[in-house]
Amino acid sequence: MTHINVAQDVQHEQYEGEGVEPSTVKVRLRRGSWEVEITCKEDRVRQVVESVIAGMSSSEVTELTDNDAKGISKSKGNVTCKGLIEQLWREGWFISEHNLVDVHQELARRGYNYDRTAVSHALTNLVREGILSRVGSARIYRYVQRRPPLNE
Repeated sequence: MTHINVAQDVQHEQYEGEGVEPSTVKVRLRRGSWEVEITCKEDRVRQVVESVIAGMSSSEVTELTDNDAKGISKSKGNVTCKGLIEQLWREGWFISEHNLVDVHQELARRGYNYDRTAVSHALTNLVREGILSRVGSARIYRYVQRRPPLNE
């Protein structure tokens, strides 16, 4: 299934009658294991998206097997930002100090793109729960594990 995030159709119709230059938009497409980000003028979104989809023939796109799909649903299904940071803690990632940017980038590297405020809020909650410690002063905090995770 192809997921297309195109919410600009209504804006495009508004621009057609006003003679206003359309703005640039970004669209992300996912198909199988492929993810494509397209940047184009708003009035060309539909044409460009159709062109990209046509270029992704079924032979070029790797389809997931049932086992792969089950693995993805287990790892990425219904997870919270706090839960992901707790997973980093369980993996020993917080043995050394990391700042907000480090945590945000690590989550993004793993495919989870949370807003920095959500990451900051989750880190603060983990500090309150006694899992992490916060070192430094306001706006430049570094986070480190307060206690090691229990072996499960």
